[in-house]
Amino acid sequence: MTAGPQDQILDRRELASALLRALDLRHEVLDAIVDSDDHAAAVRSVSALLETTEDNANAVLGLQLGRLTKLERDHLRDEVTNLDATLKWLPEQRPFSTGTNVRLRPFTQDDEDVELYRRRSAEQLDADGKPWQADRIEEERRAGLNRVDEETAAWFVAENTSGERPECVGLVFGELHGGEVELAVWVAPESRKQGYGTAVIKLSRPELAAYFPGTTVIVRSPA
Repeated sequence: MTAGPQDQILDRRELASALLRALDLRHEVLDAIVDSDDHAAAVRSVSALLETTEDNANAVLGLQLGRLTKLERDHLRDEVTNLDATLKWLPEQRPFSTGTNVRLRPFTQDDEDVELYRRRSAEQLDADGKPWQADRIEEERRAGLNRVDEETAAWFVAENTSGERPECVGLVFGELHGGEVELAVWVAPESRKQGYGTAVIKLSRPELAAYFPGTTVIVRSPA
């Protein structure tokens, strides 16, 4: 599974931005590191301070002292500016696109998940162009969960974890067909245009690699 050009640019842009923020907040970053019990705790603290992913926070901890210069900050600012010019939209416009405060968990048969699936399925159309009826929705849900049990599918719920309790914002469907996994993403209407789709596709890669090693992922969105 490989990232597309847009994903690669976003990843590099977020890393460069995190490094730049770390240099601008070098005193606060150092305090966060010194006050941490171990490396893992330092990564979490720096991640929260810079509002970035733990992977980027880990890169900050790996910065060499020779890069803590004005020239390095200028280079990073130029890189962010150049990357911004290639993007159709900026992460600031879709704040969850970096994956921060977004997570995936397995789909369950709890009422909340079932209702989310029904909301998604109400947007699906039959061959004659009519919305799925309740019996079709239930039939598709049960069939999908059977495929999950048979390990030919993997379904996930996307959650926003920034609040007091996780908020369900979408669904992810990975369906195995031969040597390929078809990935479909659905984001709830009220959560669209905020970057969840980008984040969820990014988060799906390691999840699906664990479920279906050695396969190729084909992205199809929306679901």
